[in-house]
Amino acid sequence: MDKKRISQIKEQFDLVIQNDDTANIEFWYARQLMPLLGYERWENFDKAISRAIESCETSGIEVTDHFREVTKMIETGKGAHRSVKDYMLTRYACYLIAQNGDPKKEEIAFAQSYFAIQTRKQELIEERIAFIERTEARGRLRESEKRLSQNIYERGVDDAGFGRIRSRGDQALFGGNTTQDMKHRLGVKENRPLADFLPTLTIAAKNLATEMTNYNVEEKDLMGESAITGEHVQNNLSVRDMLGKRGIKPEELPPSEDIKKLERRVKSQEKKLAEQAGRLPETR
Repeated sequence: MDKKRISQIKEQFDLVIQNDDTANIEFWYARQLMPLLGYERWENFDKAISRAIESCETSGIEVTDHFREVTKMIETGKGAHRSVKDYMLTRYACYLIAQNGDPKKEEIAFAQSYFAIQTRKQELIEERIAFIERTEARGRLRESEKRLSQNIYERGVDDAGFGRIRSRGDQALFGGNTTQDMKHRLGVKENRPLADFLPTLTIAAKNLATEMTNYNVEEKDLMGESAITGEHVQNNLSVRDMLGKRGIKPEELPPSEDIKKLERRVKSQEKKLAEQAGRLPETR
């Protein structure tokens, strides 16, 4: 998500902030938040709120401090009014709702960061969104490599063979640099996966090559280490060629921060979030 789009979405979220001066707290109304999170029907959003409430209970946090059911009057046409259910939500409640949403929606990815960052400074939101995108890419690579491991095991290749295939793929992607060469180049410890230190673009490139290999191994029913190695090498060379046409050499991209370290920092932020969000006033 680019900076301009982040700025546009941030403005929309900022506009619906509510303030209670007596309780010194910011909160949001669920029905105003619903369209900003990409929901069209209240019934579906209400279910997401229920899941968030369950998460709050599971964490041992007092639900009523962060979720407060209220009744609103809305105009239905020709001057008629009817009451509808709504919720007052603290920043922590909004964060839990975003956590229970679909991370593929850019509104949800933005909201997870917007409500997690106490100051809501745009540069911090951008940083956290970049982390979410990187962890999502890392997860997809992990899954595609797991699938490749299963595929080749069914075709007569053991774990050691899988390691060799993956290493040859890296060598093709990184312009002749082996996995060990890249670890040395990026300062990665021997016992850590290289992918935990790669930028999002490189992780996505490795994933694309691995998915191509999975597809062709299954479609062509490739058998044995030699055939699958040739396929994986060719796919990594193809991805490298595509990047090269845009002036990108994967081996020259700088490393990113250790993804495990980032995850610990995010977890620490989340633990403090409920306390920082404050408590809803008893009555309003």
